[in-house]
Amino acid sequence: MTNRLFGTDGVRGRANAWPILPEVVMRLGRSAGRHLVRAGGARTVVIGKDTRLSGYMVESALVSGFTSAGMNVVLTGPLPTPAIGMLTRSLRADLGVMISASHNPHWDNGIKFFGADGYKLSDADEAAIEAGMDHDGDLAPPAEIGHTRRINGAGERYVEFAKRAFPRGLRLDGLRVVVDAAHGAAHRVGPDLIWELGAEVIRVGTEPDGININAGCGSTAPQACIDAVLAHGADLGIALDGDADRVHLIDEKGRLIDGDQLMCVIAERAHARGRLAQNTLVATVMSNIGLERHLSARGIALVRTGVGDRYVVERMRQLGCNLGGEQSGHIILSDFSTTGDGLVAALQALAAIREADRPASEVLSRFQPVPQLLRNVAVARGATPLADPVVAALIAQMNARLGASGRLLVRPSGTEPLVRIMAEGDDPDLLSQIADRIAGALQETDGPRSAPQ
Repeated sequence: MTNRLFGTDGVRGRANAWPILPEVVMRLGRSAGRHLVRAGGARTVVIGKDTRLSGYMVESALVSGFTSAGMNVVLTGPLPTPAIGMLTRSLRADLGVMISASHNPHWDNGIKFFGADGYKLSDADEAAIEAGMDHDGDLAPPAEIGHTRRINGAGERYVEFAKRAFPRGLRLDGLRVVVDAAHGAAHRVGPDLIWELGAEVIRVGTEPDGININAGCGSTAPQACIDAVLAHGADLGIALDGDADRVHLIDEKGRLIDGDQLMCVIAERAHARGRLAQNTLVATVMSNIGLERHLSARGIALVRTGVGDRYVVERMRQLGCNLGGEQSGHIILSDFSTTGDGLVAALQALAAIREADRPASEVLSRFQPVPQLLRNVAVARGATPLADPVVAALIAQMNARLGASGRLLVRPSGTEPLVRIMAEGDDPDLLSQIADRIAGALQETDGPRSAPQ
């Protein structure tokens, strides 16, 4: 393979185009199966998916690849990404696979791998799988080709698993909650979970048709959830993404609660109970500096990683921490889950609201964010505009202009053909000027050039 398949969150791309082609996906499954068999006699893989139409194609190709390598396959149907991590461990499988492009539109799809421990695979494992895709040997003999079965009740297993993250004896009776499942993987289990804990549930984004996933709903388009909260006088809105590993919340006034505020609520609540391991929250470079200042004043440290929940999890495991996440709404509570889980995170907010007996607007808005500007610049797929000396020089100049009063981060997206700009500081006008200049330079770049002398 001449192109790198794996990004920051598995393999992702446009469905029925490289790399999400049936023949490529089959070879990916075959290589993953061979890699695991050689590593220790692995034989079982759990495969879940979200509700994209292309999921059937990708699932079939993976099944062909895995069974040809001698692996048995367990199919779950549509389930949240964290449910696949959980089931991989619960079923004593050797590998878990989630077919999803997360918050992307229906025309994209992707593949995420989990190891037997329920955690996403390491860079080394991904590299070994990718390297083995050009090798056609070591296929299973006819008598050892793997078999495939569908598991019943996987959704109910996940609901019961998620309930363990809610305080024993606490109920949501009397609360009205909007659950926006983005027409995605949690379209059944999300509303069921909240209803079983006692709340009245208003359903949004729970009628998938294969192409409406994330379309005008969910965590990346929260207005539908906001409108439902206000229209129904709800106490809280839960806006999930297509595979339900991230969440944004909406308070009763229709205001958005992002991942930074939610992490702050969870960290303070755990700290007060002596349950925040290492008195530390692990977050990414995207988290607002206001969060860091607020937690520091309360004796809670914030450790930053690169963007991507897998890097947050890796650092959590290194430091022995049990809470981490991203501003985008990936929240990892390792006492309960091995990866980001939007529903488990939302339960922590609901517990805080119920325990305080106060409105969500008072409980969930914990700190005043420092002004932060986020901007995405579309680039050609495979382009590397940040390698341009002119762009690099401009970014350095803008960093110097911000100085100690702010932060500037310019990075390629690991999942889409975009360059993401984050500028943070006390002067919103300056942030806008900086972002405009960098965005303009990126759009003008058509290849590496020499920086002006």
